[in-house]
Amino acid sequence: MSKSWFDDTLHSHKHDLIFILAIALLLTEAILAPRPVQAQTFTVLYSFTGGSDGKWPYSSLIQDSAGNLYGTASAGGLNCTNPDGCGTVFKLAPNGTFTVLHSFTDNSDGGGPLAGVIRDAAGNLYGTTNYGPGPSGVGTVFKLNSSNKETVLHAFTGAPDGASPSAPVVRDAAGNLYGTAQGGGAGNDGVVFKWNAVTGKETILHTFTGGADGANPSAGLLLDQTGRALYGETIQGGNSTCSGNFNSGCGTAFKLTASGMENYDFPGTGQQGEEPLGGLIRDAQGNFYGTTFYGGAGGYGSVFKIDAAGKETVLYSFTAQADGAWPSAGLVLDAAGNLYGTTYERGNASCNGGGGCGTLFEITSGGQFTVVHTFMGEPSDGNGPTATLLRDSTGNLYGTTVSGGTDNDGVVFKLTP
Repeated sequence: MSKSWFDDTLHSHKHDLIFILAIALLLTEAILAPRPVQAQTFTVLYSFTGGSDGKWPYSSLIQDSAGNLYGTASAGGLNCTNPDGCGTVFKLAPNGTFTVLHSFTDNSDGGGPLAGVIRDAAGNLYGTTNYGPGPSGVGTVFKLNSSNKETVLHAFTGAPDGASPSAPVVRDAAGNLYGTAQGGGAGNDGVVFKWNAVTGKETILHTFTGGADGANPSAGLLLDQTGRALYGETIQGGNSTCSGNFNSGCGTAFKLTASGMENYDFPGTGQQGEEPLGGLIRDAQGNFYGTTFYGGAGGYGSVFKIDAAGKETVLYSFTAQADGAWPSAGLVLDAAGNLYGTTYERGNASCNGGGGCGTLFEITSGGQFTVVHTFMGEPSDGNGPTATLLRDSTGNLYGTTVSGGTDNDGVVFKLTP
């Protein structure tokens, strides 16, 4: 991959308000060694019951200025013919009060939100559902206003449109929304789309072919502050000589501009990662960071860095022991250059029938790997974190697990340093 893939990040990163948490030191480019666990305070803020509140939260969280958390549950809720429910949008106040803002019905509003929501200055929430409504039934982009009235902004139709979005949208200064759908398009390999806030219409910006450009994007997008570039990942496609766990090709990281698409292909050889699921973040030097679900030295996933010249370095390879395995979420970055993330499984073998319930980890700016929390599952802890963490201004980390908790229907948790 040529250096041009990352060129404009070097000019625009100082103005990137989305990722203004700049790092002072670069992460080491060597394989990292674990270090001892440090004391933290872990709290389950809410355990889902599987009823009207929802269940199985796959979503990331956002926080408003008052400290309220917002997210989605993929199932549960009210007024849905699906026996598991169609999901909810929820709010969790700092005092522990839990409020369902919307229950999906799969009638006119869609169902099964797998991604979190974003919030504008007026308090409106925007997100995606994985299925419904209408004859196509392959997902929506929705808006939930400050009075909790839901509006479907776009209903996907499959081909040549997108299908089954599993990632959150991003919003530019003009109110336009951008996102990915992991299916749909001409070959059912997924699309990148834009919803225009003025016209109310959706436009396909790129249709994946399953070849060199990749296939099936499951993660959200990173929007350049200038609005000229979108960055993302696909879990399949790319290097045709790599036979990944999902399909031909081990996935890509991509940059999309008006001039077209440029890609980094995950090679799936040696210690390199395969099948990135969680999305990218960027530091002040123009380096990108993320995780792969498979690959790494042992095949259990990796944490990687792609520098501004397009060179990938594996920062850590998971071993499926105490450190965890199969990270499906992206990373967050603090002001000191430390990275935080989660693994979906492994950790403590006594959890989940010997498989482990996942871990929350830190990689310091000096290159040290630490398991900060080991999930233990029901009834007092979560199981299976799948979404990118939220970090507040004081360093608290918030997240969700898809199961665990008092009813094994998932939790919202907080880790206090």
